[in-house]
Amino acid sequence: MINFENVFKDKVVLITGHTGFKGAWLSIWLIQLGAKVIGLSNSVPSTPSHFEAAGLQGLIKDFRINICDKQKMDKIVVEEQPDFVFHLAAQAVVKKSYEDPMETWETNVIGTLNVLEALRNLKKVCRAIIITSDKCYDNVEWVWGYRETDAMGGPDPYSASKGAAELAIRSHIKSYFSAKDNNIFIATARAGNVIGGGDWANDRIIPDCVRAWSEDIEVKLRNPQATRPWQHVLEPLYGYLTLAVALSKNSKIHGESFNFGPSLNQNHSVKDLVKKMAHFWDKVKWKDVSDNYRGPYESTLLKLNCDKALHFLGWRAVLSFEDTVRLTAKWYNEFYLNPKDILNISKNQIDEYISIVKKA
Repeated sequence: MINFENVFKDKVVLITGHTGFKGAWLSIWLIQLGAKVIGLSNSVPSTPSHFEAAGLQGLIKDFRINICDKQKMDKIVVEEQPDFVFHLAAQAVVKKSYEDPMETWETNVIGTLNVLEALRNLKKVCRAIIITSDKCYDNVEWVWGYRETDAMGGPDPYSASKGAAELAIRSHIKSYFSAKDNNIFIATARAGNVIGGGDWANDRIIPDCVRAWSEDIEVKLRNPQATRPWQHVLEPLYGYLTLAVALSKNSKIHGESFNFGPSLNQNHSVKDLVKKMAHFWDKVKWKDVSDNYRGPYESTLLKLNCDKALHFLGWRAVLSFEDTVRLTAKWYNEFYLNPKDILNISKNQIDEYISIVKKA
């Protein structure tokens, strides 16, 4: 296992979208590693919030800016001089992308371009991991996993914007970060459907379930047979950190993209996920409303092939489906029992995950 502390200790690490689901977890992990974390986000996206419950605003340098504001982005990157950048800020909800496609495209494409443009102003060496999504692929719902070389795009505004972001990143790398004296090294990461404690977004299955069950309310499943490569949030974050380390040691990875998802035999339906949650949560209720659902299109099948991450990075998912759901349910149970101890609860789950990685 990579000793991340040797790489990130005392390094300046900039995270966009640090107040979000993945961003809060990554901030906590990097704090544990001794990094100097800089966070950029336009707002705290939910109530409750993992970021606020863990008191992260007092532990990192916390900036409130919109990544679509190019001038502010340029200014902060130049002033803070990051050694590493993790770009997670996005409009990440498919349903919202139908409701506000303009914001989705602007945030996911123009915002990403602003990050890349800001990096052009750095004179020091910097490694950037830009996170897009597994939905960047043109999903034709075939039964095998998508590889990093498959076609980009998708039918809904969110998926299409993520595919477009990947094309924009590739163009910028070829156009501005390919010279022999280049000091900016970039890779993109595409993760499958991520679950775990601390996600409070609307129209996502786990937050919807937790909010309802905590009030003894029935959850309505609009697409219970849809299958996804569910993985715990710490799995792709471990992949992002591993990719950043690889970028610092091997310049040949510059410009490459990597999938981070569970093994292909671990795709499970929404109904399977809810039934498994019932093993770790009291008063579970749900109802299949798919016959009456008239919402926008949602894909029913999606798999990732992660052979490239295994071959080049030595990364693979290590959590079973049961452990993934157990850790998720445990975090939310602890949240309702000990809301003032969320930072330690989250740190303990990171430590537990690391111990599982070492055994694996």
